[in-house]
Amino acid sequence: MNVKKQFKDGLITNNPVLVQLLGMCSTMAITTSLFNGLGMGISVLIILTCCNIVISALRKIIPNDIRIAVFVVIIAGFVTIVDYVLKAYLPALSESLGVFIPLIVVNCIIIGRAEAFAAKNSVGASALDGIFQGLGYTVVLTVMCIIRELLGKGTFGGGLLNGGEGVAIFGESFQGAMLLTMPFGGFLTLGCLIAAMQFALKKSEEKKKKKEENK
Repeated sequence: MNVKKQFKDGLITNNPVLVQLLGMCSTMAITTSLFNGLGMGISVLIILTCCNIVISALRKIIPNDIRIAVFVVIIAGFVTIVDYVLKAYLPALSESLGVFIPLIVVNCIIIGRAEAFAAKNSVGASALDGIFQGLGYTVVLTVMCIIRELLGKGTFGGGLLNGGEGVAIFGESFQGAMLLTMPFGGFLTLGCLIAAMQFALKKSEEKKKKKEENK
């Protein structure tokens, strides 16, 4: 179990959104305020980690022919728990995220990690995979929220700070790019982040090859 590699994979080299290109629907839809981004990210992190643990623990007794159906049932159970917890303790967040919490059941990140990792590895490694992949997803959502909210509205911490209005960074006279707060803004922001990540990974790979050639 290589913890360092798993951590790097989740956040950078195998990031679920920027590299694997999974879960992009919710990523673009709810990243209009920091409150939404953190709420969605932490919810997915918890569900992903719990599902990985259970699926890994049961991997040897789950029939191969019905494994996907079993995965979906397990995921649906944890999604339901998180959904009811949010409704009970964070109703504002539950209302803001709306249908995207129940839709975690079919989120490709959860099913993808169950099939690619949890079903083939130990409980400990699967738990770490869920935490790090979920953390990578949460970081991307948070970054997108900050960019879209800051450039679109001129505020930071929407839903969390200053009575939910967020802290005005550029002053009341700031005329934000409201396009970024709309659905197209999600596509634009995510596209730029994916391009930046791919550029960084390419440069890193080139440096690695040069070092190997110079040895």
